[in-house]
This record gives sequence, structure tokens and C-alpha cells, in this order.
Amino acid sequence: RERQARKTRDALIFGLAALAESRDPETGRHLERISLYSSRLANELFRQGKYSLIINREFLRTIGSSSTLHDIGKVSVRDDVLRKPGSLTAEERRHIQTHTTVGGECIRSVEAQTGDSQFLRMARVIALCHHERWDGTGYPRRLAGQNIPLAARIVAVADVYDALSMRRTYKPSLPHEQCVAMITAGAGTQFDPVLVEAFLA
Repeated sequence: RERQARKTRDALIFGLAALAESRDPETGRHLERISLYSSRLANELFRQGKYSLIINREFLRTIGSSSTLHDIGKVSVRDDVLRKPGSLTAEERRHIQTHTTVGGECIRSVEAQTGDSQFLRMARVIALCHHERWDGTGYPRRLAGQNIPLAARIVAVADVYDALSMRRTYKPSLPHEQCVAMITAGAGTQFDPVLVEAFLA
């Protein structure tokens, strides 16, 4: 019964996340890829014994599903900004960045109704923090280093790899080797260096 309940929850959450994602047809199977990449990264960290006080079997079971809600806050972003083919203005950039706080608050409101859940806690911190940067120059809270929740740091790598490797309205797809080189160059500034090592592995 517990396994069936988890499958039902995951299907429902994926459906809601896909509904939000459908506003941006360029992303294709983005949610499935983010779920896969995040799970693979977490499993590699677990295999290497990295962040062993945080990554346990429950973390590994949860991150694939929780990661699909990372951009749920984009439901609040205007179409003219979300689908803009060119560069964003400063105002448009500020507007699209609000998707992190909107997503975090949306999931927090669900938590208030359903009670404590590792799945929802992880989904909330991912939605809120997946655009934070290791050097503290990200958004919305300018968190740095290990103050950024580990699940959000994992999804940050997965999300950037997918954004680089897939065509978007504002950019062509880049070859895998170039994506890897760009993520490698971001170790210690944009990304947790330990996660970049796991990504390369």
C-alpha cells in the first residue's frame, strides 16, 4: 500500500509539474531528464561516500520526484517573458527570478495542509534554491556554499546541463563536450566542486 501510495503521489506531482512546464513547449521532456540527472548525481555521491550524513536511501528515493517541481513557480511568469526569443531586460530578469520564491511558497502552502513530509520539504528547498550559486551570487537569497541545501545544489547542476544541451527559444543546443566544459569551469563559483566531480564521474 505504501509503494502504491508513493506511485500515485509521484504520478500526481509529475502531472502538475508537467502542466506548468507545458507553457514552455521548447523544453520537451525536461522534467524527465531533470529527474534522471538528479537521481544519477545523488546516487554517484552516495557511491563515493560524499555527503554521507545527508544522502541516505530516503534521499535517493525522494530526489527524483521532488526535482520535478523545481520550476513550478513559472506558472506565475508572463508568457512574453517566458517565451521571449531574445535577451531579457533587467526588469524581465527580475520578473522571471520570482519563480523561485513563488514555487517555494506554493509548496509551503501544500505542506501547511498536509503536514511534515521529506518529499515536500525537499521539493520546497529545490524550488526556492536551485538558482543559488556556490559563490553566493545567485538568487533569491544569495546563499553560498553549504548553506545552499544539497538537493538544490544537485538540481542546479542537472538543470544547467539540460538548459545548455537542449535548444531553447533564446539559444541553440550545445554539444555535450561543450556543456561538460562549461560546468567544469563553474566548479567553485556556480557549482559545488564535489558535485562537479560526481557529474564528471
